[in-house]
Amino acid sequence: MPQNDLKLRPSEPVAVERFTFAGARNDEVRAAAVETPVNIVYAPIPFAVMMCSPQDLEDFAIGFSFTEGIIDSIDDIRSVVVEEDSERRGLRLVVSLASDKMQRHLARARNISGRTGCGVCGIDDLSAMPCARALVSPPFMLGAQSISRALDELVSRQTLNAQTGATHAAGWCTSAGEVLAVREDVGRHNALDKLIGRLLQDRVDPASGFFVITSRCSFEMLEKVAAFGARAVVAISAPTSLAIERARLHGVTLVALARNGGAVVFNGSEYLSVRASI
Repeated sequence: MPQNDLKLRPSEPVAVERFTFAGARNDEVRAAAVETPVNIVYAPIPFAVMMCSPQDLEDFAIGFSFTEGIIDSIDDIRSVVVEEDSERRGLRLVVSLASDKMQRHLARARNISGRTGCGVCGIDDLSAMPCARALVSPPFMLGAQSISRALDELVSRQTLNAQTGATHAAGWCTSAGEVLAVREDVGRHNALDKLIGRLLQDRVDPASGFFVITSRCSFEMLEKVAAFGARAVVAISAPTSLAIERARLHGVTLVALARNGGAVVFNGSEYLSVRASI
């Protein structure tokens, strides 16, 4: 994908006053995470406006297009261009699709402009609820030690959150728990889409690892995991009931509340090993 010359800052300095409950006060400058509206345009037709962190936007365009079912592979995208809105109200992601995918996209009766990540805004019938295709990769064996390593490494890779304390992260890990790639965003779903976009460009095998996410695992997060083809996801917070239902439907091992030296497996316990290392 071509690189864009637009310089985008993921954080900006803000003057604040810190105080303690004991009465101490002092002025300081801290970093605030930048949140900006991003209009995704399948040239020349606007499709959705998402609130995003303005970095790794090419990855986001690709991952979003894939998890929305607009493309079937990275080869369906010809180019992604990041543009600044003429009135500087936000950014535009102009995505050029292969002709057959553009025709298929135009035939879809869906308008989700203004969506902020609930996963269903804009659909006009419950039958249109997102549902990933059947997974073809084999079940993934997940080890407790791998989960522990992944959680530790993810913390050190969250550079934007270390500065701002305001972003989510999604990481892709090997079976041993080594974190190979991380993407951050103010939106948990955006972080995962960005990561999936990167993995698609790198042509990563979905059977080669698992996802770890810093947020709760709601149903659209599980659907994105399944859409990519991964068979396991680890979440720091709890899953929702629909996420658990979808994990069982798709055969995804779902581990959540992963913190404080332990975790809870909500689906796929037969593919989880908790043997301690010697």
